[in-house]
Amino acid sequence: MTSLHRASGQWRLGLLLSLATAACWATLPIALKIVLDVLDPITLTWFRFVVAALCTGAWLAARGKLRGYGVLGRRGWALLLLAGFMLLGNYVFYLLGVQYTSPGNAQLLIQLAPLLMALGGIFVFGEVFRPAQWAGLALLVAGLGLFFRDQLLQADAAATATSTGYAFGSALVVVAAVVWAVYALVQKQLLVKLGSMQVLAVIYVIAAVVLLPFAKPATLLALDSTHAWLLLYCALNTVGAYGAFAEALAHWEASRVSAVLATTPLLCIAAVTAVHALWPQWLEAERITALGWTGAGLAVAGSAAVSLLGRRRAPR
Repeated sequence: MTSLHRASGQWRLGLLLSLATAACWATLPIALKIVLDVLDPITLTWFRFVVAALCTGAWLAARGKLRGYGVLGRRGWALLLLAGFMLLGNYVFYLLGVQYTSPGNAQLLIQLAPLLMALGGIFVFGEVFRPAQWAGLALLVAGLGLFFRDQLLQADAAATATSTGYAFGSALVVVAAVVWAVYALVQKQLLVKLGSMQVLAVIYVIAAVVLLPFAKPATLLALDSTHAWLLLYCALNTVGAYGAFAEALAHWEASRVSAVLATTPLLCIAAVTAVHALWPQWLEAERITALGWTGAGLAVAGSAAVSLLGRRRAPR
């Protein structure tokens, strides 16, 4: 019988690492939005993949884990290529979506990604979705609908032409969520033969090579110090966030980590408010009414419900 993983019991460390992960994911769309003012989306995405490939490759090399790809047959390499293109699509579609919509809305909509992955797990891997989780999913969808409607009403009330762009940007983020779910399901299958970091290292390299002909590396040299630091933060964000996430799971129960991460959209909205208050020239404030806050709250509650109510207590 295979033994199950047990958390170390250091819940304070697990909580701290969970909050660090949520903070990384909450602030990423803000940094992306600001950098996009001076850098094109393809070059930004290419640079993020290059840095991620270098960091992940160095980590694997230091632990002697750069080998092992020989176990992949033709089907395995095909799945690895598919995963690479899906993650590449996630990065690009999300970034394009952030250009047209607000950071808070993008972060809220991307919550669809893990839930679509969960639904995919039902149909692909035969996993079980409990009734309470279906209720959580309904809450999430209802919350997203209310929040999105509120944002469209705000754009119309401001008598701007942003409502069409806002809807288009939101649609791009939804596409980003869908392709991420496909990537996650493919990676789950690849984990039968490879470790997660081994899979990610190859995916990062594939994405960086594919984007290179369309990127403009020379434009990176023209960035001022502020945008250069923000770009570096964007590049290191994924590596740091997933590292903290993995360590959080080592010290705290997965359901509790997931519950903390469900608050990411609200943290993003708070971060946008803080950045606008300190540097109003960098970022517009989120315009949210009571309807929007209700929708955001329902979406967060639904996301937490799917994570928490899907866990069964281990037998004593």
